[in-house]
Amino acid sequence: MPSSQPKRPVCLVVMGPSGVGKTTIAKLLSQQLGWHFAEADDFHPAANVEKMRAGVPLTDEDRWPWLRLMRDWITEQAASGENCVVTCSALKRRYRDILREAEAQVRFVELSGTPDLVGQRIAGRSHAYMPASLLTSQYATLEPLAADEDGVQASVERAPDDIVADALRRLEIHPAGARV
Repeated sequence: MPSSQPKRPVCLVVMGPSGVGKTTIAKLLSQQLGWHFAEADDFHPAANVEKMRAGVPLTDEDRWPWLRLMRDWITEQAASGENCVVTCSALKRRYRDILREAEAQVRFVELSGTPDLVGQRIAGRSHAYMPASLLTSQYATLEPLAADEDGVQASVERAPDDIVADALRRLEIHPAGARV
């Protein structure tokens, strides 16, 4: 029997350590779905950016205001009836719990790869303030999605288009204009 409750807008959070391709995958998802997009880095307060530029890992206390800003942005999108895609490392379950407080159905796409592979990718790119030296601390912090969390895990060893297609299929989300 179908639910009489209206569906809440959806937010896909593309998560994982630095260098896994969160922005690439999130932008592809946003384009294919026609959903709003936000980059988590844009929510960081200046003090967080300075710490990361200096190679200093963020503490939980550094992250709480950042996560709340993203949660509030997700809620704003939902209040407007908009679905969205956002990047966020969301390395710990308690960080994801804050995002799940948003007034939307928050779902996750966890991008995973070996530290060696991701380290090679980071070495080959430039990031405004995320040095490769912080990758070790991110992997030490990472708590992969648990079975009871709404989301899917995807290996970054595949092509971005394949990752997106597989994630959408497994999440049962259909791209804009796709026949159902």
